[in-house]
Amino acid sequence: MDYALKLSKEFNLRADHSANIITLIDDGNTIPFIARYRKEQTGSCDDQVLREFADRLKYLRNLDKRKQEIADSITEQGKMTDEIALALAGAETLTEAEDIYRPFKQKRKTRASVAIEKGLSPLADFILEQTASSVTEKAQEFINEEKGVETAEQAIAGASDIIAEKISDDAELRKVLRKKVMDVGELACKLLEAENAKTYDMYAEYSEKINKIPSHRILAVNRGEKEECLKVSVVVDTDAFVQAICNVYVKNDTESGVIVKNAAADAYSRLIFPSIEREIRSELTEKASEQAIKMFEVNLRPLLLQPPLKGKIVLGLDPAYRTGCKIAVVDSEGNVLDTAVVFPTPPQNRIEEAKKILLALIKKHNVSVISIGNGTASKESEIFVANMIKEVDKELSYAVVNEAGASVYSASKLGAEEFPDYEPAQRSAVSIARRLQDPLAELIKIDVKSIGVGQYQHDMPEKRLEEVLGGVVEDCVNSVGVDLNTASVSLLSYVAGLNKGIAKEIINYRAKQPFKKREDLLNVKKLGAKAFEQCAGFLRIIGGNVLDNTGVHPESYPAVEKLLAFTGYTLDDVALGKIGDIKAKIEVKGWENAAKECGVGVPTVQDIVSELLKPGRDIRDSLPKPILRSDLMDLADLKEGMELTGTVRNVIDFGVFVDIGVHQDGLVHISQISDNYIKHPSDALKVGDVVKVKVLGVDTVKKKISLTMKTSELPHGLNVGNQKTDKERKQGRRDAERKRENEKKQMSNEDMVALLMKKFGR
Repeated sequence: MDYALKLSKEFNLRADHSANIITLIDDGNTIPFIARYRKEQTGSCDDQVLREFADRLKYLRNLDKRKQEIADSITEQGKMTDEIALALAGAETLTEAEDIYRPFKQKRKTRASVAIEKGLSPLADFILEQTASSVTEKAQEFINEEKGVETAEQAIAGASDIIAEKISDDAELRKVLRKKVMDVGELACKLLEAENAKTYDMYAEYSEKINKIPSHRILAVNRGEKEECLKVSVVVDTDAFVQAICNVYVKNDTESGVIVKNAAADAYSRLIFPSIEREIRSELTEKASEQAIKMFEVNLRPLLLQPPLKGKIVLGLDPAYRTGCKIAVVDSEGNVLDTAVVFPTPPQNRIEEAKKILLALIKKHNVSVISIGNGTASKESEIFVANMIKEVDKELSYAVVNEAGASVYSASKLGAEEFPDYEPAQRSAVSIARRLQDPLAELIKIDVKSIGVGQYQHDMPEKRLEEVLGGVVEDCVNSVGVDLNTASVSLLSYVAGLNKGIAKEIINYRAKQPFKKREDLLNVKKLGAKAFEQCAGFLRIIGGNVLDNTGVHPESYPAVEKLLAFTGYTLDDVALGKIGDIKAKIEVKGWENAAKECGVGVPTVQDIVSELLKPGRDIRDSLPKPILRSDLMDLADLKEGMELTGTVRNVIDFGVFVDIGVHQDGLVHISQISDNYIKHPSDALKVGDVVKVKVLGVDTVKKKISLTMKTSELPHGLNVGNQKTDKERKQGRRDAERKRENEKKQMSNEDMVALLMKKFGR
């Protein structure tokens, strides 16, 4: 296969760019390095496109490898033909390749294999010809008591089993039937009697077209089935499918034709449909898992890239009931200044004592922000903090942060290594404080599956999930850049070209002497020339060569000197911020001329200029800052039509959850996100976005808040509680859809028969 050509078409790339990407990947270059420093060779593909490209390349190579294994096996059996070779070469998926291999695969003992051992293959071939008037007479010739064939009827039954398996092994037939099941089949559920069955009430009598069912419902149904609360099946018109097979294999209504017809029905119900049902369920699950992983990726990226709260001394509060709230005060660099435990929550309710301790810590360390974890006892802790702030005579605010995974980190080996003298709960408080100061540096210390964004992450294929999310973390770390002299092992290990082993060697090296220039990295054990090439541009050194505190790669330093000479500047001008009109000068002379003068491409020149204009910049600084609060509302305070500002906490397939400062996130359904149609919530919003919302409805019993972001005003007197529920609206749409599908079904079945006849030329 010409991978470069195929992938260039799939990803809409120039063929040479596609070929370059393949070469760069095969040469061991990392995705962040390729995306950032090889733009001329890739057509400026970003890291997400490159990762998708790499995944697809891996699939195609595995497909080719498997096709070769199949070809070798069939050839060894002496059964390879030009027709099989052509079909195998044209197979575009692993499923198609396996269908072609099915008749030649070593099978476990089947009814057909038993019949073949009894010597009934010639009788099966005779029946399939459907030319003789009597099969029973011919079957007499195959009676053999030694082989267990005592009557003509037994011989015909065995031959029918062979015919059924032959029909089942027809790769083209299976391909057409599989596609038709995907087009017209429905996924149906029935509620079983089980302990947790009530959780799946909405699926009690549920069915939906396979090609319409959204990913989150597939995963919900799968979970219900796994918990033995649901019975799930694929439903199609069996008679229509059997008739379609008969139209291909049955030639007449003779005795042999009737036997073939019965064998076709047996093949479908016993062999073909159960197999196709498993394949389709597996394909649905795989696609739904990929979508869920994609949603996790979509949520994780902006969560990691939340702007840091720089220059603030933060008090972290890890809420709890019986054991008390753990407190940690950290300075602007994240170093721990103080720790404490207070008991402002039930059952102790020692509010005045807790207030006294915290006010003393706030005054002693000049705390300006309190970071509260959103776990158990968070609401009571938030109420306590909001009331306490009213008594403070200085500017003090608080924020509620997602504490997902904090307990995982605090009990981990990494947490113990970082704070060996602290209890796990104290480490959690430190982590909660640091998450507000620098979300990226803190969140990468925990298993990304524990961060708490996305949906059904614990049902995902673990290896695939780790691969994708690891790529997201790697891209985020490298896009921000890492301070070589202060970064933790966790942060350094995600830098392109590095791993934990090399990261530890970097820390060992700088413990003896700080890094003064990037080239010092070449003195670190285990860090060779290739690793240096990959990592150098993403590591920052403050206080030395100004270029070492930018995203300019050392390989481009000569180009920088030429560019500065070309525009009449020096490195000192860069350090002093005196190159504000460098772009204007290049515009006059032309970007192409500048690139030619520097010996690099235009994209590289543009990147160099961006870095020179803002040495040491943090791309997160341009993003919306976290919302800091000094007061708190209660769920009961919310009224229909109330307008609020909130922060997007999670983006899922059917909407987004928004924190509006009442301790309970509200849901903006996809239908309420925009006045214009959007295909998916992620098309309009991402985690961390600060948005204006309006309250549609509040259910204080179920603690559910419905929000809208639509700009149009609510109709006067609208009572949300009297409107149809989402479930009723969805059921109405499904009923209408099912009615339309039933009207089309006869036509659909006729189309399938015609398609099969055309496919097989009969």
